[in-house]
Amino acid sequence: TKEAVALLEALGAYADVKKVSSSRKLRAGKGKLRNRRHRQRRGPLVVYSEDNGIVRAFRNLAGVEVVNVSRLNLLQLAPGGHLGRFIIWTESAFARLDEVFGTFDTAAVQKKDYFLPTAKISNPDVTRLINSSEIQSVVRPANAKVTRRPWTQHKNPLTNKLVLFRLNPYAQTLRKQELRKQEHRKKTSASQEPKGKPASAAGEAFLNTLFAP
Repeated sequence: TKEAVALLEALGAYADVKKVSSSRKLRAGKGKLRNRRHRQRRGPLVVYSEDNGIVRAFRNLAGVEVVNVSRLNLLQLAPGGHLGRFIIWTESAFARLDEVFGTFDTAAVQKKDYFLPTAKISNPDVTRLINSSEIQSVVRPANAKVTRRPWTQHKNPLTNKLVLFRLNPYAQTLRKQELRKQEHRKKTSASQEPKGKPASAAGEAFLNTLFAP
């Protein structure tokens, strides 16, 4: 391990290892009880081709991860989906990249029918392409700018009839039909006479019989 520390110091990478060891904190929550007791930052990633004691040398350094070049892991190369991890390549591992992943012209040896992904466009200067006379001659002019007012109040179409009629013009016709039905119902109910004889007050003979001792 002391040779590994000396190598990292020579490369100027030991400061990252010390930063990782000082960032070790106790995990908040129940992960403490589930074999995730501590959390810490990621350190340098060492990529090797042949393990001549490299794994044993670096395994006691906090945050330093070691991986074989033929088993590279995307989560180790870009943890959390963020590019730019500090990676230390051995010379033999760097030389084997063409064999593992192939080139733009030759297929990979270890991966079946695998080629490096090529760019969709050969010229990466997209601004220059868009502003070129060939493309600008066939592009239609831009539309007039429409200024929208995002600060206006949102109105509910279910309660605001004007907004409802603007969204659904046929709703106005349905509303008129409903009002006509209600008026017709009122007129017919008012014009109809009550069926049967009107209720009259009880007679005097009936009341005398009802309250008889």
